[in-house]
Amino acid sequence: MLVGARRDVQNAARYRKWVAGRGPSGQRRRLSLCVHRRDIILGVLGGRSNEQWIAQYGSSHRHPVNRLCHTLGIPTILLSVPVFIASIFLHRLWLYGVALFVMGWLFQFIGHAFEGKPPEFLHDWRFLFVGVRWWWAKIQGKA
Repeated sequence: MLVGARRDVQNAARYRKWVAGRGPSGQRRRLSLCVHRRDIILGVLGGRSNEQWIAQYGSSHRHPVNRLCHTLGIPTILLSVPVFIASIFLHRLWLYGVALFVMGWLFQFIGHAFEGKPPEFLHDWRFLFVGVRWWWAKIQGKA
């Protein structure tokens, strides 16, 4: 993970250097707050597009049982979030939220047992957020 973080910092530094250089018309480019936000986004995304993240995630989820387990597990985990929030008002719901959350993760780890590969997020924490985008792309027939 340290190597990935270092690469992200280097990519952001290259981008800052490009922005601080001269434009096509020879005028000096100006740094602005917008550029700093873009640096942050580029750093977090590691210089990869959404499609590249989804493609890499999909490459470690090839086995049909793993894909099925993730297709069921990811929305189960997502469903646990509003159940947890609702449990603030209806205190008995917290148990259902925990059950959904644990069941969703069990589905995913069972899938990875069939795949024979560890989950991607063990290598890069950002893959915790890519799973939802992969699931959405899969539902739309794009993954």
